[in-house]
Amino acid sequence: MGSKIAYYLLILPISYLPYFLLYALSDFVFVLMFYVLGYRKKVVLRNITNSFPEKTEKEHKVIMRKFYRHFCDLILESLKGFSISEKQIRKRMTVKNPEVVNKYFDQGKDIIFVGGHYNNWEMLALGIGLISKHIPIGIYKPLNNKFFNQKVLKSRQKYGLIMRPMKQTKACFNEALDKPKAIIFGADQRPGNPTKAVWMQFLNQDTPVSFGVEKFGKEYNLPIVFGAIRKVKRGHYDFEYTLLFEEPAKAEYGEITRAHTLTLEKDIQENPQYWLWSHKRWKHKRPDSLK
Repeated sequence: MGSKIAYYLLILPISYLPYFLLYALSDFVFVLMFYVLGYRKKVVLRNITNSFPEKTEKEHKVIMRKFYRHFCDLILESLKGFSISEKQIRKRMTVKNPEVVNKYFDQGKDIIFVGGHYNNWEMLALGIGLISKHIPIGIYKPLNNKFFNQKVLKSRQKYGLIMRPMKQTKACFNEALDKPKAIIFGADQRPGNPTKAVWMQFLNQDTPVSFGVEKFGKEYNLPIVFGAIRKVKRGHYDFEYTLLFEEPAKAEYGEITRAHTLTLEKDIQENPQYWLWSHKRWKHKRPDSLK
């Protein structure tokens, strides 16, 4: 009952706010979150400090403050997603080089699309079905709250994205659709099992990276494309494709995982405030069996 009350009396009314009021609310939430509540500030500052040891303490705190500014915009823009129109998505999300993936669509070929929790991935999820010729299928981890899980799924799928839970990942590759499909992975989250991950240096830290993109890329030998999201201005984003592997089956073990992770790392290093620093990314330590 509490979830329904929150959704209909708080989330939906916020979602329908015009953008100038939405960002005014974001500014207020920033003051509350950063100065009053201090939401995960220790986690955020530790992650930033460990990721950029060459920077000064003052520079770390500047990145942290900018992150919270963007994070609050991200929260409010995500709520806006429950009511955003197709016109607004097309206005706020621009694809720079669709030809990179369109050539595979014209060949009747599926692709694997990989990205990270950088900039506004929620807007990309909403808009990918509008900007892609491929049928997009997003792999996700279901929320524990069934009511919100249903609402989030309905929102994300309203403009063409198909959502599939992680346990159905393999079935997605074997699914026959009337057009070529793009299987979408968010590959920068902490893997559930660190013994089945690829361990590497990411942002100056020993990091386990999920193996799924590489596993399925090599098994089905589908082109692997990285998607970068860049912020143009508040509420407006560019989306750019980078082909990483045309024939993944020929790649060495770990090569694919390192490639997409280091591509994301480059974006983070250029504009660190746009990554999800509040995530406890480095909770796992390398198992003794892998040392």
